[in-house]
Amino acid sequence: QVQLVESGGGLVQPGESLQLSCAASGISFNTYGMDWYRQPPGKQREVVARIFNSGSTYYADSVKGRFTISRDSAKNTVYLQMNSLKPEDTAVYYCNRIPSLTYWGQGTQVTVSS
Repeated sequence: QVQLVESGGGLVQPGESLQLSCAASGISFNTYGMDWYRQPPGKQREVVARIFNSGSTYYADSVKGRFTISRDSAKNTVYLQMNSLKPEDTAVYYCNRIPSLTYWGQGTQVTVSS
């Protein structure tokens, strides 16, 4: 049974940091790359960061230089370190496999507000 459990979100002020975690089970974690998505209020879900099996990464322009994606294959976990957070980073954050599954976890809410 596939499970993706996102955690680590919260309410922070602009400029602060958060680290999100996504624990995956029921997928061959080491076989696939992983994505972090976010869905701002009233908007579509978008990819913000990707990590491939090679270790190479991709970032959306909006987060480049501020966010870092990493993975721990021993723990079947992918992380998203988010620094210098901005109000426009406010969203529900999700992880998924590359290519994405139809299954989605519950996400974790990130709110950046003063």
